[in-house]
Amino acid sequence: MNTDTPFYRLFQERPATVFELAGLPVPANPAYRFHAEEVKQTAFRLDGLLQPEMGRDDLPLVFVETQFYPKPDFYARWLAAIFLYLYRHPGIARCWSAVAVFPDRATDTGRLIPYEPLLQCGLVHRVYLAELPDDPSASFGTRLARLAVLDATRTVEEARALLAQQAPDHQRDLAIDLIETILVYKFPNLSRDEIRIMLQLPETDLKKTRFYQEVFQEGLIEGREEGREEGREEGRLEGEQHLVLRLLKRRLGSLSTAQQARIRALPADILGALADALLDFQTPTDLEAWLQNHGA
Repeated sequence: MNTDTPFYRLFQERPATVFELAGLPVPANPAYRFHAEEVKQTAFRLDGLLQPEMGRDDLPLVFVETQFYPKPDFYARWLAAIFLYLYRHPGIARCWSAVAVFPDRATDTGRLIPYEPLLQCGLVHRVYLAELPDDPSASFGTRLARLAVLDATRTVEEARALLAQQAPDHQRDLAIDLIETILVYKFPNLSRDEIRIMLQLPETDLKKTRFYQEVFQEGLIEGREEGREEGREEGRLEGEQHLVLRLLKRRLGSLSTAQQARIRALPADILGALADALLDFQTPTDLEAWLQNHGA
């Protein structure tokens, strides 16, 4: 999974997440802005840098790196880039800290011996997402970051739980966008619209999507023209059937005519359960077993 973009978005929109993940005191917002920083005249580039806002001379610079694949020279290159950045900016008159985010300890393969004093003195902090507790009371940013390491079923459950949290409308729109960004990178074969349906977002959120315009709208318009509520419901159900069939075809390949007919005959609640279950299907046999278990 390409992690740079979703974590860049997360840290950019919610800088406090870096402090929450590392177990550091969270400064009062807005205190930081997050951006990528190129170290000039070298091949080094920093993933991200949290810079305090103007007037916050009491806060440190925070260098942030996400590392989702083993890299023996990770610490050598990252810390070299940090010190080179400090050398290139001699006017900086503040302390600094660094946070590295890994999916698990197995990915943290960088050679540490020359740099252990930096960890021991608290300048460098390491975060292992797989070891974060499954805590519903944790911050939104922490729970969102954990989505990157959960299995498919648990990812969907946790994403839905995050969306179910009460929040002002403007914050809800941002939450939806951040969750989608993480899931798009985690499930690269799914479109953003398919992920929205998978998360069971309400119709008010779906109206903004291309999927709603291309699939749901046809059924809804037809229902309005006929002036019958059942027409609208039929259009909505047909849209969900269309999506589930598309997801199954991407996951398992072509489906038989009989299987498609059985899926189209499923009631809405069973169809929703199938949308959840299909993320764990590995072969067409898994689909067949699931249909039989649900009387289809």
